[in-house]
Order: sequence, then C-alpha cells, then structure tokens
Amino acid sequence: MKSQDSSISTISLFHYKGVSNCWFGFRQMGLATAEIEKARGVRFVKMLGTGGGEGFSVWPDFGRYGLLITWENESCAADFFTSNPTYLSFLEKSDSFFTIYLNAFQAHGFWDAQSPFISNHAYQKGSPVAIITRATIYTKHLAYFWRHVPKVSRSILGKEGLLYAVGVGELPIVQQATFSIWENMEAMKAYAYQSEHHRDVVLKTRERGWYKEELFARFSPYRLEGNWTRLPELKQSLGLAAIEVA
Repeated sequence: MKSQDSSISTISLFHYKGVSNCWFGFRQMGLATAEIEKARGVRFVKMLGTGGGEGFSVWPDFGRYGLLITWENESCAADFFTSNPTYLSFLEKSDSFFTIYLNAFQAHGFWDAQSPFISNHAYQKGSPVAIITRATIYTKHLAYFWRHVPKVSRSILGKEGLLYAVGVGELPIVQQATFSIWENMEAMKAYAYQSEHHRDVVLKTRERGWYKEELFARFSPYRLEGNWTRLPELKQSLGLAAIEVA
C-alpha cells in the first residue's frame, strides 16, 4: 500500500534571452533558494543549471535554468505559482518556461543527505514515466567520470520512447543530475538495461565507487503548464492537460 502522504514534486525550466536576463537567471542560482524555502508547503528546493548543447555538455547553458520543488500538497504549489514574487520574477525575465507536476512512485538514495521524494503513488502500466537521477562525484574520480559518462548521457537522445531529456545540476562538474520523460516504463528500461554503453557505465560506477552520494527516482507526470513552444507536442505525447500562460 502506498503512503497517504499527499506530497508532489514540480520541475520548472526557464529559457532566458539577452545578456541581462541570462545574468538574472545565473544570479538566482545563488540567491533564490533562501526565498523559495520560505514559501508555504515547500519541503525541498533546488535551483538547477543545465548543460549546453543538447543538455548533456560539461559546459553550462547560461540561458536555461531549472527549479525543482517538493511540496506538502498541490494546493501549496498552486499558491506559489500564482503569487510568489520570486517565482513571478522568473516568469517576467524568461523568454519561455514550462512546469511539469510529478507523483513519485519509486525513489531511493539521498540528495544532500535528504530523501526528498516520497513514494505515494501507484504506477499505471503503460503510462508515461519521468526519471530523475542525481549524484555527487568524488573529486578523485572526476577526470575518469567526465571521460566516460557524457557520451553515455548523450546516447539517450533519439532513443525510442524518449519524449524529453536534459542534464541538470547544482554545481558544474561535481554535482550532476538528469531529468527525462518517457512514453512508458518499457521504453525507459530498454535504454537503461539494454543499452550497452549505459549498462557498462552503471557497472563501472558500482565497481569503482565514483559517487559520494546518489539518488534515483521514478514519477508519473500528470500536469503541464507554460508557454514553451514544444509544450503542445509534449502535452499530446503524454496525454496531459496543459495551461498556456501568456
């Protein structure tokens, strides 16, 4: 039986254009967390940078930033997204954005010594699935990690059943994460367990102990909001409702 806990998680991605707006986005990495933590119902919050290019480069994308929050319930999230001054400043400065709502159905590991996602949802077979992986890499293993893992991360692009993927993280090089959305669990598992490159790197990770801390979580995405140009396409693929925000 799943937990009666009513928590949900949201991930927002903001695209910025122009030097001043990109600089604003970059500054929020260090400034926004303390303010967002004060909002009602926030259990866990992370400001996230993203990788350049297709999203899995060691070099950051200075025009795209993310916001991950776990909430006590959806009502708290709704209040935040309609009235929080910090969040509204993100919308004002960004060129486009989207937010996806997530129910966790499996999670293990730690993020900054916390377990931010509570499995309180039953996955329905055949439905879409979203994945978050996150790790803090031991300094002594950084060089080896970055020689092997980026090409594996990039290999996810174009895989059958993949709807969206991006590399994210709190700190470049050291603290890395991925967020991906798949048509169903079978497509995700086909990549995770049948892709030769991915399988080999997972084995190396276990054998050589690259990670100081790691986390893996699976979610059911159930709502989309935003004005990102690809939102209608993603909405249709997921079969979800989307609210267009001017």
